[in-house]
Amino acid sequence: MTAKEIQLKIVKEYLKPRFKSLGYLTRGQNWWKDKGDFYVTVNLQNFSWNSKDKVDFCFNTGITLKVLVKDLKNPIATNNTISIREGFYLPENRKQYKYRNPTGYTLTNEIDENKFLTQLIIDFEDYILPQLEKLTSIENCVSKFGDLVFSGEYLKKAIADYKLM
Repeated sequence: MTAKEIQLKIVKEYLKPRFKSLGYLTRGQNWWKDKGDFYVTVNLQNFSWNSKDKVDFCFNTGITLKVLVKDLKNPIATNNTISIREGFYLPENRKQYKYRNPTGYTLTNEIDENKFLTQLIIDFEDYILPQLEKLTSIENCVSKFGDLVFSGEYLKKAIADYKLM
């Protein structure tokens, strides 16, 4: 199997079903969950230098305030009010390991697909998804992201401008 085929299999057999089980909607490699005034979003981003034999990718997570979205049926990652890569949610010992580097994840034709998937599942089930599921209100979002330079300031300004809190 090529690296690209492995990635597509992981999307089809783990990511899409898992996000669906949590109530996320999907379009391509974008997932979003309606939380009232906002969506929680996840986007799988592939890099331009990828080949079928080596695939580097990351996950952009975030929140999208509904008042800032033109198409509420498709709040893709480019609409995010806050956009953060998956590493934000990981502890230091999970930010770099055999399948992770500073830009995200790497798949090659030589990897053990099951070991890679096991590590990806640990990242999602133990760290990323639990934190995304805690984003249940605008107040939770401000607590989580409000102190971030630029993004947090933008979030707080948008919330104040639209009187969401």
